[in-house]
Amino acid sequence: MSSNAGRNADTSAAPPLPAPLGVPVADSHTHLDMQTDTVEEALAKAASVGVTTVVQVGCDVRGSRWAAETAAAHDSVHAAVALHPNEAPRIVHGDPDNWSRQGARRAGGAAALDEALAEIDRLAALPHVKGVGETGLDYFRTGPEGKEAQEYSFRAHVEMAKRHGKALVIHDRDAHADVLRVLKEEGAPERTVFHCYSGDAEMAEICARAGYFMSFAGNVTFKNAQNLRDALAVAPPELLLVETDAPFLTPAPYRGRPNAPYLVPVTVRAMAAVRGVGEDALATALAANTARAFGC
Repeated sequence: MSSNAGRNADTSAAPPLPAPLGVPVADSHTHLDMQTDTVEEALAKAASVGVTTVVQVGCDVRGSRWAAETAAAHDSVHAAVALHPNEAPRIVHGDPDNWSRQGARRAGGAAALDEALAEIDRLAALPHVKGVGETGLDYFRTGPEGKEAQEYSFRAHVEMAKRHGKALVIHDRDAHADVLRVLKEEGAPERTVFHCYSGDAEMAEICARAGYFMSFAGNVTFKNAQNLRDALAVAPPELLLVETDAPFLTPAPYRGRPNAPYLVPVTVRAMAAVRGVGEDALATALAANTARAFGC
């Protein structure tokens, strides 16, 4: 095998199991349906290193149904259901050019979006669904023509979360000001989580004043992510969560390889180092915060 082939193999290989945490924690945001392991395999690996609960997050109607069904079948899985911010414009405008990289879609118009939102609303009422999300705004992939659909969908999810008494799980990419604006205009739910927190220290202080949870993923370990470490350093300990967003955002030193809930300890240890606290103390806070955020 050539050296190049060896490197290619390494990038596709699952990272090794980290040392177990002394205090169990939850992966507050993962996508088991996008990972290679079965649900049972993923949960067993996670539990073996002290990750005893996961929040399975839906991004469209099909994925949200799967999340709800999986949570109903596994005590250690909680569900969150939603239309991802990029899903709303796909429903309304279609995707003839495959800009979303998820295959061509026909335009359904506003009626199709309302129909999809009605199904998310039905799922959000289920007892094993603990969150409404991931919803929010994403200006990275969706152009100006999709912003209206995104914001309409976001506002509908905020209303759902409040009516059903569920946590609101926010996806915020390149849209900080508008996400905060919509939350202020609509009135944020009592429990609001910024998944894969992507702001800076100044925004963390705004979130802290509002009582929003900030969930940090593996990208807090990336060399070019000093803004995230600065935010982590100033965020109140009672508002911190940890997540994988697996299979994405695998923490260093495994960046580029497949992510999974069992890698949460790598990020927990990096977070503890940034904050200058012991990993057990941080894990204790993370576990309590996740239980409070999702009411579980």
